[in-house]
Amino acid sequence: MEVQRSQIRLGLSNPKLLARKLSQFYNYTSSRSDYNPKGIDFMSQDWDCLAILDACRYDLFEAENTMEGDLRKVVSRGSATPEFLRGNLRGREFLDTVYVTTNPMLRRHADEINTRFHEVIDLWTGDTWDREHETVLPETVTREALKAADEFPNKRIFVHYMQPHYPFLGADTDFDKGHIDDSSTDGLTTWMQVMTGEIDIDHGTLWEAYADNLRRALPHVEELVESVTGKSVVTSDHGNMLGERSSPIPIREWGHPQGIWTDELVCVPWLETEWETRREVTSEPPSSETEGSDSGSVEERLESLGYVDG
Repeated sequence: MEVQRSQIRLGLSNPKLLARKLSQFYNYTSSRSDYNPKGIDFMSQDWDCLAILDACRYDLFEAENTMEGDLRKVVSRGSATPEFLRGNLRGREFLDTVYVTTNPMLRRHADEINTRFHEVIDLWTGDTWDREHETVLPETVTREALKAADEFPNKRIFVHYMQPHYPFLGADTDFDKGHIDDSSTDGLTTWMQVMTGEIDIDHGTLWEAYADNLRRALPHVEELVESVTGKSVVTSDHGNMLGERSSPIPIREWGHPQGIWTDELVCVPWLETEWETRREVTSEPPSSETEGSDSGSVEERLESLGYVDG
């Protein structure tokens, strides 16, 4: 309830944020769904290894990708990670799958999503979290995902990279680094601050930082798909808007808010790479239930990644 109140306060604090809230309300009400019902079910598709690039829009991937394979555009069930998880995982079991993730959103929404994997490997905890950049580096993700693939040879491997989502690893920017200080930003996420003019940065600088984050990750994703046994797919949970018009209220949007199902946000890449042999996948209960993380550590990591609320 307190989260809902804070979201209402944010919406009323700025005309642009209020317009966003009205668009979200319209889309959820007219679709009668709390995620994009036009999206595909990622988990029922044919793959042995699914690599998610967080917040990677289709046109950026098409321009920067160097991996060989069959690339097409698909529609995601979410314009943000919580919606993606809601639309693909909620109330379902995936005992044939190991989820290797850099994103704490599954833990934040664990009760609502109510899903079960054979194993969940949280890379945003412990030594795999890079304290200098306050994220998980793509080379770390690949290293740990390949370990998981070897440890669980008869399981599908679901890998969630953080890039190209900020923080921007090589960019000379500071707005995307470090924790969000609610006392100075009134609870606005980084993209909200760009949207409302709290952060003044030109479109070209933002796009280049965003694109460079993808370039930083792609060689490590390519290493994963070339090294793991089975059929690999590279895709994204959602895209990102950088000043394009939203819908149905045509304000200029930034970031990846929930409930805004524009092409820039829900049209994502689906690259099926070449493969020789498939993994022999079996469904088995986990040997032990994965322990959850305390809410404080979840929120701390989410703040480092630029989130204020889900």
